[in-house]
Amino acid sequence: MAAPAERLQLRDIIKLARPGDWTKNSFVLLAFIFWAANAVRTQTTDAITEKAIAAALAFAAFCCVASGFYCINDAMDAEKDRQHPVKCRRPVAAGRISRATAIGIGVVLVALACVLSFLVSKMLAVAVVVYAVLQLGYNGGLKRVAFVDVATIATGFGLRAAAGAIAIGVPISVWLVLCVFFLCLYLGFIKRMCDLVSAERAGSAWKSPAGYRGREELQWLLGISAVMTVSMYLSYTLSEHAWNLFGPRATGLALLTPFVLIAIHRFWRRANEGSSDSPLEALKSDRVVLISILLFVGLLGVVLFAPSAGTMLERVFLTQGARA
Repeated sequence: MAAPAERLQLRDIIKLARPGDWTKNSFVLLAFIFWAANAVRTQTTDAITEKAIAAALAFAAFCCVASGFYCINDAMDAEKDRQHPVKCRRPVAAGRISRATAIGIGVVLVALACVLSFLVSKMLAVAVVVYAVLQLGYNGGLKRVAFVDVATIATGFGLRAAAGAIAIGVPISVWLVLCVFFLCLYLGFIKRMCDLVSAERAGSAWKSPAGYRGREELQWLLGISAVMTVSMYLSYTLSEHAWNLFGPRATGLALLTPFVLIAIHRFWRRANEGSSDSPLEALKSDRVVLISILLFVGLLGVVLFAPSAGTMLERVFLTQGARA
């Protein structure tokens, strides 16, 4: 007797692709945002629009490739996910989508990402392919090596930031890439801690595929990566590179550091409570995270785009220009 045909539900396909995690691909847009801060005063509307379209296509490409590998990863990890109190509800682990179908959807999404990136430039397509190879390495074994697993993920996010610069044809800032790398290293360890705590509280036999040795090791890694994240951000905002790009407005970027610290602390607390590590879920359920990020983004917009922001900051604070 033939096996019954698989009945796919749209909600399960959407859940498999995890569109809620597309917020992570916003790193692709950083280069455009920082470029636009100066371009609005020097470039034509057509030039800005052209680069905005390129940045949007790059963002879409990385959303597709990320979702593609979510599908593939869920298919490969289905057996382990069934032992986890939260991951067991994923469509493949729950048996609502077969492993073969999930892999097929993943391959289609990765192919679509390559097409979208090629519409922008060959170099962006190369960046997407490199990201795909990195994900293959992650799924092929790197995710089973402690620290290397998270470092691989963080490298992928650094590649996103670099790809955003490639998409709009501007030089890649090593400062930007390193800031993104250390932030995502921290968030990667947050996810590992969240997985561990939620499994412990549910009395599950689930173990980390990478073999982290309990909370102590993860707390140490979280502490190191949190310090590096804040140090790198503050060093960047006070650097000569930032001054050359933004002038006195770089001082305003440095003054936003407290909001970075607040968000870092709240994600640490959520992980130790076993709460969801998803950025979108954190914004929905944690008002402190929501307010701190909204204030950071809002004030960042003021610092970068308000015409009088630089003049005001130069008058109020002892900036590099004043010291010179």
